[in-house]
Amino acid sequence: MTERTNEEWLADLQSDSEHQPEALIDLQNRLQRGIFYYLSRERSDLSGLSTHELTQMAEDMAQDATLRVIENVTTFRGDSLFTTWATRIAVRVAISDLRRARYKDFSLDNMTAEGDLLPATSTPVGGTRPLNPERAAEQTEILSKIQTTLDDVLTERQQQALIAVAVRGVPLEIVAEQMQTNRNALYKLIHDARRKLRTHLESQGLSMDYMLNLFQE
Repeated sequence: MTERTNEEWLADLQSDSEHQPEALIDLQNRLQRGIFYYLSRERSDLSGLSTHELTQMAEDMAQDATLRVIENVTTFRGDSLFTTWATRIAVRVAISDLRRARYKDFSLDNMTAEGDLLPATSTPVGGTRPLNPERAAEQTEILSKIQTTLDDVLTERQQQALIAVAVRGVPLEIVAEQMQTNRNALYKLIHDARRKLRTHLESQGLSMDYMLNLFQE
């Protein structure tokens, strides 16, 4: 693997450079190594995979990462080593790919077709002890009111976005892709939905402080 300065990397990766084929191979190998390190050392959720499986994942991700680096090479400003900059891009590609794999079976349509979006709970959020009957009944009543508000006040699109991101924890980019929009538009959609939900609940005498305290241990 050839060692290069920042300037040499930029020159060799140019499409008209005779050294581009070799530079692309070297870059992909370096990115594969960086991605493998990230997968094997930083991702405890992948600890059950074999070295061979992690190597294959890193190889596949490095191909996408190499293309991403080439697409963005003109944005490199030389504030770090080129390989450090490129590896950061590669790790972001790996994170994005892993998120997509985790939510590959997620469907907004299936989520809203399941019925109630907010299941009742018998334990406080983050807690392990069962609730006393009075508090459990109070929580169930408040969840019912929130569910009614979701149905009556928010549009279906606002419901889908808010529940997917705020309740189910689905990454913004996954939801944005399924809703055929972008992150900024999705963020505004969720912001508007939160505001409408809060305004309506407070008009019913339900303050946010009260509801937060109700669902804390």
